[in-house]
Amino acid sequence: MKIATILGTRPEIIKMAPIIDEISKRGIDQIVLHTGQHYDKEMSDNFFRDLEIPTPDYNIHVGSGTHGKQTGLMMQGIEEVLLEEKPDIVLVQGDTNAVLAGALVASKLHIAIGHVEAGLRSFDMTMPEEVNRRVADVTSAMYFIPTEQSAINLLAEGFSHENLIITGNTVVDACFRHLEIAKKRGFEEESLASLDIENMDNILTLTMHRAENVDVKERVINIIGALKELSDMNIIFPIHPRTKNTLENFGLFDELNDLEHVHIVKPLGYLDFLLLTSKSTLILTDSGGLQEEAITLDVPALTLRYNTERPETVTAGGNILVGSNKQAILENANRILNDKEFAEKMRNAPNPYGMGDSAKLTVDAIEDYYERGLLNITAPEDIMTSFTRKMANVTEDITVGEFEENENALIHMVYDGDEMRFPAEDLNLNGMMITYDKRE
Repeated sequence: MKIATILGTRPEIIKMAPIIDEISKRGIDQIVLHTGQHYDKEMSDNFFRDLEIPTPDYNIHVGSGTHGKQTGLMMQGIEEVLLEEKPDIVLVQGDTNAVLAGALVASKLHIAIGHVEAGLRSFDMTMPEEVNRRVADVTSAMYFIPTEQSAINLLAEGFSHENLIITGNTVVDACFRHLEIAKKRGFEEESLASLDIENMDNILTLTMHRAENVDVKERVINIIGALKELSDMNIIFPIHPRTKNTLENFGLFDELNDLEHVHIVKPLGYLDFLLLTSKSTLILTDSGGLQEEAITLDVPALTLRYNTERPETVTAGGNILVGSNKQAILENANRILNDKEFAEKMRNAPNPYGMGDSAKLTVDAIEDYYERGLLNITAPEDIMTSFTRKMANVTEDITVGEFEENENALIHMVYDGDEMRFPAEDLNLNGMMITYDKRE
């Protein structure tokens, strides 16, 4: 078996590192293809060495550009590699343009696609990430899903539970794995080392880069207004170059930089940032991935957004959406700082993304599919079986597996009277409402 992994951005490398590592440990033939999206020093071979994983076998050096141009160049480069290497499955992770390009190319070449972190939905089609993740899900053969809620998203869209594998999120594996590496190294960025983070109290780590925040002056003013009043906190702000330029254009950068309790530093390497996150009292962010890392590291998060494709972090109690609302930011930040019981509840929120064995579960499933011949994408040879879609209220002790076998059916949705449930094979359906396909 040969597995191809497509990477495009730093978060993809971070989250796929545990899977690449697991594949290597098992001696499975693999290739790693890097599209070169957002290529800079952090994306160089040094970054792979820092994470103690092999450097990519291919780099197509796409660089930045418009969505169409970037995706088109990626597709061209990916197609050439896949035609030469002929892998049994292509793994893509998340929702970047590299995911979109890889999924489209592999599907056209009839190569099975495994979508890592499948099923996330913000339901905001103005986000390019939402388009990318939906397209990847439509083309995939295997879905490696972080949570039951994400699986239910896919069930609601008509996907079969037979291909949905709830693995947890590799962000947990990655955080645990990479934090150990970071602790061994210590802080390497001089601007952080000079702040004496180890002896600093009440650290608020801030990240802000999304256009819907930094490009809207009113929102920026509200957020900075909140930061001004959080004078009991040591605010560390690794600033994105684009964010810095926007703040300067708005005439707000100096106003923020002059605050004694605000420490603006240049963008940090991943390991430095992970170590900083682990030592923080609070995270204030508009990042998606950082919401996952915060709850994994038991750090309360306030998210500067009005929706999130990581709603599990909110439901679990480790994350609160505050948008750019100054009052909401202040109330929640001060409560985390001053209300010990509230802060402990957020820190102890159960992690919805698993226990750190996602990579193992993912590779286990791939090996199982390969051995059963389920990675072979071929044209159908049998005449399509007709089916009738039905709904039923189950009033007997019977599991999903038993019901499907007895009724020659495929269950889609399960409702227990309070919430939707994932139709795991051993789930007892007694007292539940189901929708299913009855094969003729």
